[in-house]
Amino acid sequence: MTDGPTTLAPPRDPGAGTPSRGGSLLRAEAHRFVSRRFIRWLLLLALVAYALLMAYLGLTQFAQTDAARLADAQGRADAAVAEMQGFYEQCLDDPNRPPDVPVEDFCGPPPEESLVATDFLEPPPFVLAEQLDEGALAVGVVSALLAFLIGATYVGAEWSSKSMVALLFWEPRRLRVMGAKLGVTAAAAALLAIAGQALWWGTAELLAATRGQRGRFPADFWPDLFGQQARTVLFVVLAALLGFGIANLVRNTGASLGVGFVYFAVVETAVRIFRPRWQEWLLTDNAAALLLPDGGTIYVYEDMAPGDDVQQAHEIFLSNVHGGLVLGIVTTVVVVAGVVLFKRRDLH
Repeated sequence: MTDGPTTLAPPRDPGAGTPSRGGSLLRAEAHRFVSRRFIRWLLLLALVAYALLMAYLGLTQFAQTDAARLADAQGRADAAVAEMQGFYEQCLDDPNRPPDVPVEDFCGPPPEESLVATDFLEPPPFVLAEQLDEGALAVGVVSALLAFLIGATYVGAEWSSKSMVALLFWEPRRLRVMGAKLGVTAAAAALLAIAGQALWWGTAELLAATRGQRGRFPADFWPDLFGQQARTVLFVVLAALLGFGIANLVRNTGASLGVGFVYFAVVETAVRIFRPRWQEWLLTDNAAALLLPDGGTIYVYEDMAPGDDVQQAHEIFLSNVHGGLVLGIVTTVVVVAGVVLFKRRDLH
């Protein structure tokens, strides 16, 4: 017995003092992502291939400009102008030239008095102002292909190794699990895209310093470049999520790659042949519209009517917004379908 009134302690909250599982789940997924050997080897091989390609291009396709090379190029430019002038004069003196046909229609415009000497440099110099944005676009496309493969193999390996089922014993809330995986995939793809653009920018500066020149940048060059790079990051993230979504639907990395191959090699080809007006909804055309500074234009050729000599083309313009919306909607549908099935279906 005790000498005073007994006081009862309030019940203890089981979750008090314990860390949030959401944060630990994200950390665990990030650790699982970076621990994938396939992803490490893929990125390493891509980096080695990039270094070899840049070294090859720098040594064989570009060269620094000096006075001797410029003089030789100017001589070839003058010779080309003299040759074109000779052909033009022969056309003017042609006795068979119809008198009722304007000279410009029969012989073309007069040749220029001079040509740009740098156009005759072989190999040409690397001009940063002309090729920085072109290289950024190419690096973005390659980064998107890598991101698609990484997203597919990340979740595909989870299904193949049955670790997806084991993970649910630790965190049974399926939507939280899938949200963490999607978040890690999107963040990794964004980092990949940004790193690719930064790597290319450094490479371009090096090529301009050693194998060319910086050149003169137009007034709108930098806003256009930064806008293109931002759209590239979005494109890479969408590609990673699309690869993730397909692999999550079919539960296999190889099958997801097969689906991608069938779509791009078979479905899009069939649409271009049999339903050309549907091209504005194809993924490749919308990807180009998203990445190109001024969007993209599709030319759909109509059937020739009786009496027509020229096949008419119908133009369909795809803006950056159109391309981004189509890609975003398709990716969202695929990802949401995979998440819904993951939440409802039996995993065994």
